[in-house]
Amino acid sequence: MTDAERVVDDDAEGNEDSSLEQLVAGVVVALIFLVGFGLLALGESWFWVVFPVGFAGVLPAALALARIYESRRGDGADESTTETEDALEALRRRYATGELSEEEFEAKVERLLETETVTDARESAAARRREGEAGEAEREREFDRD
Repeated sequence: MTDAERVVDDDAEGNEDSSLEQLVAGVVVALIFLVGFGLLALGESWFWVVFPVGFAGVLPAALALARIYESRRGDGADESTTETEDALEALRRRYATGELSEEEFEAKVERLLETETVTDARESAAARRREGEAGEAEREREFDRD
């Protein structure tokens, strides 16, 4: 297996560290070495304690915090993507079963993709429905006048 194939396998399995995790790990390791060797240079006899505490405690804690931060930050984006994918799947299913014509399907997909989330699409559809009802009421009033 080549290096490129291994990288692709790691990405597919989700084992690849994010750039934030890599940055946090690099900074923490640098600080551990800086403090440890700084204490050695100052002549402290207990300088070696910094290494097990740093690598066994501080580094895993910092990486865990980075993962928690990323998972909380990414949740909103994942939800809206999932909602959009679910809505598109429902439209495809309705088109495949013949519930929607090709024109209706394309119009609905276009409207869905124009909006940020499915909630925005629902609000947009409700607004169009209200406008349509108001237009019908206006036409009825004009017809009654004649």
